[in-house]
Amino acid sequence: MFIKKSILSLVVLLTCIMAGKAQVKIGFEVSFKEPQAHYAEVQMNISGLPKDYVDVKMPVWTPGSYLIREFEKSVEGFTASAAGKKLKVEKVRKNIWRVFSAKANDIKINYRVYAFEISVRTAFIDESHAFLSPTGIFMHPAGMIKSPSTVKIIPFNTWSKVSTGLPVVAGETFTYRASDFDILYDSPIEVGNQDTFEFMASGVRHEVAMYGGGNYDKEKLKVDMAKIVEQETAVYGENPNKYYLFIVHNFARGGGGLEHLNSTTLGASRNAYSTEAGYKGFLGLVAHEYHHLWNVKRLRPVALGPFDYDNENYTTNLWVAEGFTSYYENKYILRAGFDDPNGFVNALAGGIATVLNTPGAKVQSASASSYDAWIIGYRPNENSKNNSISYYNKGEVIGILMDLEIINATKGAKSLDDVMKAMYLQCKTLKRGYTDAEFKAMVEKISGISFTNFWAKYVNGVDDAEYVKYFGYAGVNVSTENATPDKPVTGASGQLGNEGITVTSTTRGSAAWDAGLNVNDIILSLDDTTVGDALTNIKLRSTMVSLESLPIVAKKKIGDVLKLKVKRDGLERDISLTLKANPSVRLKATIDDNASAAQKTVLKKWMGI
Repeated sequence: MFIKKSILSLVVLLTCIMAGKAQVKIGFEVSFKEPQAHYAEVQMNISGLPKDYVDVKMPVWTPGSYLIREFEKSVEGFTASAAGKKLKVEKVRKNIWRVFSAKANDIKINYRVYAFEISVRTAFIDESHAFLSPTGIFMHPAGMIKSPSTVKIIPFNTWSKVSTGLPVVAGETFTYRASDFDILYDSPIEVGNQDTFEFMASGVRHEVAMYGGGNYDKEKLKVDMAKIVEQETAVYGENPNKYYLFIVHNFARGGGGLEHLNSTTLGASRNAYSTEAGYKGFLGLVAHEYHHLWNVKRLRPVALGPFDYDNENYTTNLWVAEGFTSYYENKYILRAGFDDPNGFVNALAGGIATVLNTPGAKVQSASASSYDAWIIGYRPNENSKNNSISYYNKGEVIGILMDLEIINATKGAKSLDDVMKAMYLQCKTLKRGYTDAEFKAMVEKISGISFTNFWAKYVNGVDDAEYVKYFGYAGVNVSTENATPDKPVTGASGQLGNEGITVTSTTRGSAAWDAGLNVNDIILSLDDTTVGDALTNIKLRSTMVSLESLPIVAKKKIGDVLKLKVKRDGLERDISLTLKANPSVRLKATIDDNASAAQKTVLKKWMGI
């Protein structure tokens, strides 16, 4: 009887707790009184949370973009009220507002957000549209990240559409629901008069919302984007969504993308769709961001979810999350029929050359680059190329080598595709992300060989890629040549100004580096010839100038001395550069028609066509 009463009491207590949680309701209304001034008006309604005070928090970063962006800096006019009476508000942290609610059951919070930064990761509003990147717009009550909420959008009077991956609230106009704040923060919203169209692929309804116009062909995009979706779904064996949204911002010159759980935001150039390179580039971006639907959003490093929205979330595995996605972008473009085998192998060879030609690749490892994304990757300075390497670029190279190593070791039976699918299913089963050790273990399980030395050299080390060896597995020959044979280089570049050329970068180990030419030095003359005279009759495409482009430098030989007069901090000084050979290389890949049967097996598995 005692046990029965105790169980009954516990059930009653849990029921009360659950009922209390169920009574809490959080809703937002977003309107636009002054879109031309780049403002959103946000009203947050909280009911069923009778406390002495309520802390509401705004994220300081957005998942997928590893930089503390301080979104709270754009918030102004924060006020709160209950039953028509103003409540006391105190800011207790950079991104936390404390509302002294005096146990009021219904609280109304109002604030404005200034949104004028064009990117796929930040909110932007003007008279033509509003792009709401949720981490920079919405707030959540402290400790209630798992609470559901609703969002009602009130478009400006000249706008007619809302596009978002959030499910609609039945019977309500432009009203959406989020099961928790992780979902809300992962669901961008486009408001305006965007051009929308749909296509079906892999059993999933896909919507494309185009802002900014452009010379795109909707019917062609429907077909070609579907091909990419189907190739990617084939790798993982399933598509986790029933609906997916592409928000595409077309600008005069645009680029970049940011992944979300069932959507993505892409930046594109509005008039590039009609060129072969531009169209292929857009499809490559589609392939990259769509691959994140699995890799990052579900197949993810353990540190990337659940998120801490107040602080950095460190991981050493962005080389997998982003680098492998960059690699797979090439595979999907090939498999979908938008590239040929020669284009594929040369695109990958070019990626390897990029890493070989970056001095920082010999300083920073892929795992360190991943970890330092917060302080270096998204905050580069004039020396970043000398002391760091992009985890996108290095991860792509690791993906190439790892894929070929697995295929070769298994005689064409397995590939990196099998690793990615297995890791996706593992994360799905365990309901958590993977550790670096778990990823390595899966690679070894699939391949049947040890990758300890591989990890030491390429993941945690800074060894140059043995590209001749790895490409050779697939019967692909790679030739290496100097980027500018017999031509001297200074290793410095700058921007043309009124006084001369202001140095913007110098390369580690170059003539400029060795001679002590500094960034911000103003080059006044070269071999006693003023910069103005040196540029006579030269047509520059931009104000950015490579010293090698100047005839006075181009006429010299390796080992010659170039005398510069520079101004540093208002004082003139002389610097002499002993010109060196260009350390940069170009790689050219060629598929061997006389490759062995084993090599052809590797090549076929690698390409997947």
